[in-house]
Amino acid sequence: MQIHELLAILRTRWRIIVATILVVVSVAAAITLRTPPTYEAYTRVYLSAQGDEGSVNLYQMPSAELSTILEVAQSPVVLTPVREQLGLAPGEILSVRAAAETGTPLIDINVSARSPQAASDVATAVAQKLAEVSPEFSQMLASSGGEVRAQTIVAASPPGSPVSPNVSRNLALALLAGLFLGIGFALLRHNLDTRVRTAKDLAEMSGKPVLATIPIRKGADTSRVFMESDPFSPHAEAIRRLRTNLMFVDVTTRKHSFLVTSPMPSEGKTTTAVNLAIAMADAGTKVLLVDADLRNPSVARTMGLEGSVGLTTVLLGRASLDDMLVQWGHGELFVLPAGEIPPNPSELLGSEAMRDLFAELAQRFDFVLVDTPPVLPVTDAMVVDTLTGGSLMVVAANRTKKRHVAEAIKAFENAGAKLAGMALNMAPLESVAYYGYYRQDGSTVGGSPDDEASQLMLEATRPRAAARSRSRR
Repeated sequence: MQIHELLAILRTRWRIIVATILVVVSVAAAITLRTPPTYEAYTRVYLSAQGDEGSVNLYQMPSAELSTILEVAQSPVVLTPVREQLGLAPGEILSVRAAAETGTPLIDINVSARSPQAASDVATAVAQKLAEVSPEFSQMLASSGGEVRAQTIVAASPPGSPVSPNVSRNLALALLAGLFLGIGFALLRHNLDTRVRTAKDLAEMSGKPVLATIPIRKGADTSRVFMESDPFSPHAEAIRRLRTNLMFVDVTTRKHSFLVTSPMPSEGKTTTAVNLAIAMADAGTKVLLVDADLRNPSVARTMGLEGSVGLTTVLLGRASLDDMLVQWGHGELFVLPAGEIPPNPSELLGSEAMRDLFAELAQRFDFVLVDTPPVLPVTDAMVVDTLTGGSLMVVAANRTKKRHVAEAIKAFENAGAKLAGMALNMAPLESVAYYGYYRQDGSTVGGSPDDEASQLMLEATRPRAAARSRSRR
């Protein structure tokens, strides 16, 4: 994984990182606040005995006896009398550490307690009690015959602040731990993510070109026909980009027809097909949009047309094609609604009557777009694919699962169908950087790129338009 990929993941999953940091810091703060404070006092004493044989101190002791004296300072032999002397409660927590200063006859005594005064008092009392009992554990001190004294070098005093808990240190460590843990969760969530998020995800898993990334639509305008209601929006520009790229794909097929489908329902295939047809008609092409979703037709409803008669009516021979075609707007866009829902959609779409009808449509129109049902629930899309030049699969960002895309592609491969490319729908607007080129008023920084797309469309369809004109003469 490269650094820019890691940064992209962290930008996408920043909420996980922030949430993890807040949780870890909150837990650390709660534990810190509930932890009783501990105070530590310190004293340094000079332990010696003055007797008939002269002065004896720790510096002259054998190492074994010195170690014993230090252990006694931390044992109940000293601590129990000290508790009784100071009147400490039996549950009072005490921690005593004794160590000899290297190369000197000095003993350092550190005492930890729940209150600063108790820590100071215990440190002083331990030093004196240790001097009292030390002859019992040191043959050298006992043989001196003199009294053992603990002369204070550094007196113990009540500490001004606790040594634990250390609030600033605990919160800093919690912040650092939360950051690393959050990054780990973000990477784990990314690796376990089952949904298509970006065009790169879609291209890598499908092996097919992503012909356009269509941003998600937000705001007051909820019209699905945004090529008419908001023709200069980023969504409309994305459809024009899709139209242009689809024409490049059409150069390799020369059939001038594509079906539009999706792996699962509610991924925006019909909305994409309707707006794509309008964009093609805007470029001066005579376009037909066929609603071949005979299970849940929605083209007519989306475009505000009557859909009770249409494709199925023509296939059953109850009406002529000319009677069923509906011109939309004042351009060159015609719509063939689905008509009545039949009991056998797949068989009807794969019938000889459908093949004959599609051959006639290919002769009468410069470009034919067919809206079909999703791939995974039914096989209708693969049946219609045999009539067209290829298929466009619409995938919804942050909604479609990767396994559904993989299964849909596998279904196309097994049926020998021609999947021309993919379109990522409902993508976050900020992920499509080039839309910043367009101003809110619909103008562009240096002219509209749609002019070039329109010219490409006209050039691609001009030979067929001329042939139709000759046939009429």
